[in-house]
Amino acid sequence: MATRENLAELLDPASTVLLTVECQQGVVGTESALPELAQEARSSGALVNVARLVAAAHESGVQVVHAVAERRPDGRGANRNGRLFRAAERLPVQQLSGSTAVRIAPPIEVADEDLVVRRLHGLSPLAGTDVDPLLRNLGCRTLIVTGVSANVAIPNAVFDAVNLGYTVVVPKDAIAGVPSDYTPAMICNTLALVATVTATPDVLAAWKRPRRG
Repeated sequence: MATRENLAELLDPASTVLLTVECQQGVVGTESALPELAQEARSSGALVNVARLVAAAHESGVQVVHAVAERRPDGRGANRNGRLFRAAERLPVQQLSGSTAVRIAPPIEVADEDLVVRRLHGLSPLAGTDVDPLLRNLGCRTLIVTGVSANVAIPNAVFDAVNLGYTVVVPKDAIAGVPSDYTPAMICNTLALVATVTATPDVLAAWKRPRRG
């Protein structure tokens, strides 16, 4: 893990973007299509920590991007080439475009300056979406990845971002997956190999530290 001084430099608000992944009502909300994941995101404190990071980003001038997964009512363009996609089609709550399910879930607050990027296909918030060109236009060098799930979308986002040349920071207490013991094991054995692993209090402290020059 980075020292606080190094983290403060790494998380310079001028070149840092905070990404929330699938923090939508139909995934982590009280009416989730995936109640076990939603319960873990809430009981672990991950969702609250995402909200804390978003609020601090707004105060510090850090750009926030919300990545939302959704599908058209007719399913056009959606993947069907994996068990996960076929199972999602049968869930009682569908992540339909324009529905309540694809709104950002409380307690996260969306500001006017936030960007919301919606995808109709795939597993990654970056692959085949507008996220990468938006990050480049914003001058992003460091991407903070938060949200769900540690099983699929989070590792996809981290690897894609690293492959695209971004430095990735993962607050370990602001992501969640199932079962509960999977997330720390995945962080330790996988994400820590390519990303800077930290915690929400350290990110908040970094944004409060004065910077040299």
